[in-house]
Amino acid sequence: MRRALIGGTLLLLCGAISARSKNDPLVFVFLGVDHQHDIAILRPMIAPDIGVQLDSGPREMKPGVVLRCKASVREHDAIVETQIAKISDLLLDCGEQKFIVKSIEFSPRAK
Repeated sequence: MRRALIGGTLLLLCGAISARSKNDPLVFVFLGVDHQHDIAILRPMIAPDIGVQLDSGPREMKPGVVLRCKASVREHDAIVETQIAKISDLLLDCGEQKFIVKSIEFSPRAK
């Protein structure tokens, strides 16, 4: 279920990103930190709230801060629990802060 949610969020964001002009930054509002899951909660102006991992930058931000981010996608193959998988990272470069949204897609099993 969690993989489907992360994958769906990533697909939604990638679709919205590809539909936008490539020069326009994405705009997010920082809502707060979910300490239980160790993620920051951002509200994109184009989709529902998403949980992201802080890659680099200051750990302290005030809720309501508007972030203008440039997005890029990085993909690589991996073996996860003996299955071949493709890991996709949506990288959000928001100036001082950089965030990552990860998804894992497993290859269909051969019968």
